[in-house]
Amino acid sequence: MSSKLRWTIAVILLGGLLGILNSTMAAVATGTLAAAFDTSLSTIGWASTGFLLAVTATIPFTTWAVDRYGGKRLWVAGLVLFLAGSLAAGLAWNVGSLIAFRVVQGVGAGLLDPLVLILLARAAGPRRAGRVMGLMGVVLSLGPVLGPIAGGAILGALTWRAMFLISVAVGVVALVLALRVIPADEPAPSREAGPSRLDVVGLALLGPGFAAVVLALSQTAEQGAFGVWQVLAPLGLGVVLLIGYGAHARHPGPLIDLRLFRSRSFTASVTIMGLGGMGLFAGLFALPLYYQQAHGHDVLAAGLLMAPLGLGGSIAMPLAGRLSDRLGARGLAAGGGVVAVASVLALTRIGPDTAEVWPALAAFTFGLGSGCFSAPTMGSLYRTLPGPMVAQGSSVLYMLNQLGAALGVALVTLVVQTADSTIAGLRGVFWLAVVSNLVVLALIPFLPGKVRAPEPVREGAHA
Repeated sequence: MSSKLRWTIAVILLGGLLGILNSTMAAVATGTLAAAFDTSLSTIGWASTGFLLAVTATIPFTTWAVDRYGGKRLWVAGLVLFLAGSLAAGLAWNVGSLIAFRVVQGVGAGLLDPLVLILLARAAGPRRAGRVMGLMGVVLSLGPVLGPIAGGAILGALTWRAMFLISVAVGVVALVLALRVIPADEPAPSREAGPSRLDVVGLALLGPGFAAVVLALSQTAEQGAFGVWQVLAPLGLGVVLLIGYGAHARHPGPLIDLRLFRSRSFTASVTIMGLGGMGLFAGLFALPLYYQQAHGHDVLAAGLLMAPLGLGGSIAMPLAGRLSDRLGARGLAAGGGVVAVASVLALTRIGPDTAEVWPALAAFTFGLGSGCFSAPTMGSLYRTLPGPMVAQGSSVLYMLNQLGAALGVALVTLVVQTADSTIAGLRGVFWLAVVSNLVVLALIPFLPGKVRAPEPVREGAHA
């Protein structure tokens, strides 16, 4: 791998880390922000919910825009939007302005997040897809763990405004490096790849449809119940919009061609990553609750005790990704799935008298197992997708991963709130994680066993 390619990958990963760190830091600051603006926790929660919805709704647009305007131009635009939102959020004067500026941040992150996968896949090529996706996995593993730790440390030493302004400083560095390092690319029309016209109807159905479903899951977590109008209304709207997109996608030139799912390896890959996101975020929310409720630790200490989970993933993903380029995804992913199931089974046995070292060790091995099936799975996705389909595949992957993460958080809240005790609820959460990882194991045989050429797209699927 050349030094130029290494620099390109590093700069892309830095930009990808921005959104993950900022969203997880803001989640830790909910109580602080509510006190600063003299408002309720439910109201200030829209600063995070608005960010998440903006990300989800923007992702399908990125699918089209990356080929229409070029990857580098869109990356720079995403960074500028994110920087503007971060600066404005740090200067917010009331809760309404904060929520609005967090939405601007979310639009920027909605451009950047799928672009990370698209630009990495294009820079690396199919032969190095596993290696590069393994490096991306380090960001995905460490970001959700480092965010709460960094947020707690910043809030302890500085004001909440510093949390957003630090993102500006890091973002400026990422922007300067991106302008210097990321290679320029031509828009798709000049390369005769991808539709030149935006599928406006598809965008109006798909983006809001997924955002509505994510909102329903977020409201499930906030309301602590499923059968309430705050959940059922957005869920019903989201289902109707997504069904409408399914009917619309039969016409030529859809935003995302659903014929992608005719490939068994593609369907298995994105489903595994969605279930993996659900299990990971369930653990990321359940374990801090355990450390706080059962052992009385504060937010920062609980965040530090979460570090083994991210550390395990960050160790496993680059190694598994590199090996998958030579050996294929199936064997590595199966081994990782077995380790993940065994680790979560161990977490179902934790109680108030369990020493912290045991859940920390189980979280570490869970991270190792998840990393061993996630990086090869992502690598296999980009090895089997034809080049013009990479943008669409990345958007599907990221949307389903977002959906899985939101579902994981909602399940943690529902199970814990309806259980007889917090410990019983947390054990129930880990049993759900066992089930999700068993489903992952069942899907792994559909992944490619050996490295092979990209599958042909059937019957003229559109890029």
